[in-house]
Amino acid sequence: MDQHVTRLERQGDDPETDLRTAPDKETGAGSEAASPPARTRPWRLYGAILAALIVLGGGGWWLYQQFTHVFVTDARVAADIVAMSSRVPGWVTALEVTEGDATQRGRVLIRIDDRESRLRVEELDAQLAGIARRREGIEARIALTDRQTQSRITAKQAAVRAAEAALAGATAQRDLARQDNDRAEKLAPSGAITRARLDQTRAALETAKQQALSAQADLENARAALAEAEAARGELTVLRTQLAELGPEEQRLRAQKARAALDLEDRTIVMPFDGVVDRVFVDKGEYVTPGQRLLMVHDPQRVRVEANVKETDIRFFRPGKTVTITVDALPGRRFEGAVTRVGQSATSEFALLPNPNPSGNFTKITQRLPIRIAVEQESGELKPGMMVELEAKAGD
Repeated sequence: MDQHVTRLERQGDDPETDLRTAPDKETGAGSEAASPPARTRPWRLYGAILAALIVLGGGGWWLYQQFTHVFVTDARVAADIVAMSSRVPGWVTALEVTEGDATQRGRVLIRIDDRESRLRVEELDAQLAGIARRREGIEARIALTDRQTQSRITAKQAAVRAAEAALAGATAQRDLARQDNDRAEKLAPSGAITRARLDQTRAALETAKQQALSAQADLENARAALAEAEAARGELTVLRTQLAELGPEEQRLRAQKARAALDLEDRTIVMPFDGVVDRVFVDKGEYVTPGQRLLMVHDPQRVRVEANVKETDIRFFRPGKTVTITVDALPGRRFEGAVTRVGQSATSEFALLPNPNPSGNFTKITQRLPIRIAVEQESGELKPGMMVELEAKAGD
């Protein structure tokens, strides 16, 4: 009894020892249950040390990056988005694309009602054809008139020459008759010739004079006919003037046709380059007006990155500087780009309501300058508007 009480008192003095040793006496399992915690305690220590090293390493790397690199979060993918509009009014008769379609250059996007334009072009074609027929008719008349008047002039010139020859012959006969009459007049008083002979010379002279006068009249008539034939060639001048007047009229009609053809062409909206359709603002059957925006397109191969860099960091983004680009939409992907342009004015200079600070109260705020970065597109993954982050070495 005294020994049992003594053992209970020793157990009460060290309960942890009793709990650790009691099972050994009864079942022998105490040492086996106590050994696992003793073995896992070092592993926990190692894990804590490893985690601390990882945290320290990551923090050190982050600090290193902060001191040796410049990061820009105010950046996004940009592109030249073209807003295509109509130059002519009309109803949309066909809509060949939808938003997101990739199209090639020259593909028809939208068709606008072109019936009236086609009729106008056909009308002007008919008028131009009429001008061509009129030109052919005038040219034919010119050729005919030229041949006719030329032959008449040739004939009248021959008649003039014949009349001149006849006049010369009549003049010679008249002179001969006058000489015979003069001799007869001198010989008649002396009785050398008979009175009948004298009368004959006088009659011959008078006849020769009349023949000369007739030849002179024939010559004048021939010359008048020649002048009339030559005057007839003046019709050629009139015809050539009419032909020349067709030139400006034809030019005016051709200008009208070119305008009508341009109007007809503008009723077919085609893709200006290889690209994609971003937005479509009209539907088939809708009436559009000149200048109305119809759709928006862009070239996915000509995307770029635009960013606003703090003025304190702008020195690290000179033209030609290589930067690393990460895209929020593509985790794990990194793109290489090169700075192509650095803005010459801070973005605040273009604010709608600039703050000139006339009151004298001043709070210094770091300004930002825009930059542009060229980046190579890969399978159309970069789309305008995507947020990106830039990373550049601060030491370069």
